[in-house]
Amino acid sequence: MDKGGARGTRERLVVIGGDAAGMSAASQARRLRGPDELEIVAFERGHFTSFSACGIPYWVGGDVTGRDQLIARTPQEHRERGIDLRLRTEVTEIDVSASRVRARDVESGAESWTSYDKLVIATGARPVRPPLPGVDAPGVHGVQTLDDGQALIDTLTATEGRRAVVVGAGYIGVEMAEALINRGYEVTVVNRGQEPMSTLDPDMGRLVRRAMEGMGITMVNDTEVTKLLTGDDGRVRAVATEDAEYPADVVVLGIGVRPETTLAKAAGLPLGDYDGLLTDLAMRVRGHENIWAGGDCVEVLDLVSGRERHIALGTHANKHGQVIGTNAGGGYATFPGVVGTAVSKVCDLEIARTGLREKDARRAGLQYVTATIESTSRAGYYPGAAPMTVKMLAERRTGRLLGTQIVGREGAGKRVDIAAVALTAGMTVDQMTALDLGYAPPFSPVWDPVLVAARKTVKELRSSDF
Repeated sequence: MDKGGARGTRERLVVIGGDAAGMSAASQARRLRGPDELEIVAFERGHFTSFSACGIPYWVGGDVTGRDQLIARTPQEHRERGIDLRLRTEVTEIDVSASRVRARDVESGAESWTSYDKLVIATGARPVRPPLPGVDAPGVHGVQTLDDGQALIDTLTATEGRRAVVVGAGYIGVEMAEALINRGYEVTVVNRGQEPMSTLDPDMGRLVRRAMEGMGITMVNDTEVTKLLTGDDGRVRAVATEDAEYPADVVVLGIGVRPETTLAKAAGLPLGDYDGLLTDLAMRVRGHENIWAGGDCVEVLDLVSGRERHIALGTHANKHGQVIGTNAGGGYATFPGVVGTAVSKVCDLEIARTGLREKDARRAGLQYVTATIESTSRAGYYPGAAPMTVKMLAERRTGRLLGTQIVGREGAGKRVDIAAVALTAGMTVDQMTALDLGYAPPFSPVWDPVLVAARKTVKELRSSDF
């Protein structure tokens, strides 16, 4: 066993997980405290560190030309900064009472214990892989790590057929549909929801479906996959539902992710309603002074609803890591929460949301009004003006902005940031109408679409008073 007593007064920080949250925490702690004061040991079961999982669909689709472009910092670069990074080493147990972790070498199977003074849990999320017949057949792929991305690219390169089925129509599902379209595949998306992009209200998701169908993607909604059929060679050949079969030379699972908290649960650490770790504002695991957690394995405070949520995004993971590393390194920082901002695209369609959907507002017990407007990304007379639809929710009594969703062409998606700032500031839609946003015909109509939506929402609020 690697005992801490031999280290003298030097503390040891152990990090479980070598991607965004874990290595951001390790790097920030190293900036604050040198190797003579703080030893940092990081365990990563995969081959890579500090990579962009969000970029994998664009690598698969050919927009990103190589895997290395998705790696922000290599293992060697971390080691050169004084971090003892142990690749292909999986932590299999956390012993909280003895302040130690058990790790197993993936290649040799050898196990050993490592003690810690401070622990960071950054185990990420695991893809949802339903227990369906045929789900483990060759040709069926999940997409979570660079290894997953490489395996899918290898399959696409080796496969002669050009029929692909994507199971699920969330962010990963629609992005992978685009990637496969870009590679010349005939794409069918099988989705259990009423419309694609369940992070939007159905009326906005309907716009996404129509656009995807216009791109040649076959959309099958309100449908459950029952099994994956295989051929005589054992490879996947079709996706089956209760009513139909959809031929497939390759299948991509885009059903979503869940917090990877198997270790934490076994160690008795507190989990929330979504099975994510619960932390305080300093990202310290509740009830444990020297254990922190961040990234896709935690639940975060929704600043709009006041409830805990699980949101798997690299932006949050990197911020968590900065906060954790600062605190573990002897400083002070907090992560106040999120408003649930996300943006994506499928081909030339941009999809964005922030804050609450209608069902989120109802679940939180909020009364609200909605307004939906159609506008353009630029002045209507300026070349390249593209259509967009903006939907806005506001609290009935106070007028407080509750959420915004945007679906449109070029120039639509990042406009959601205006609403994200307004949500964070607790602004009303009436206050938003007076925002001094930049204007010129190449960039916006005189009234930006977000402000047009705010104006219409104000009208809905006033009419609801009568």
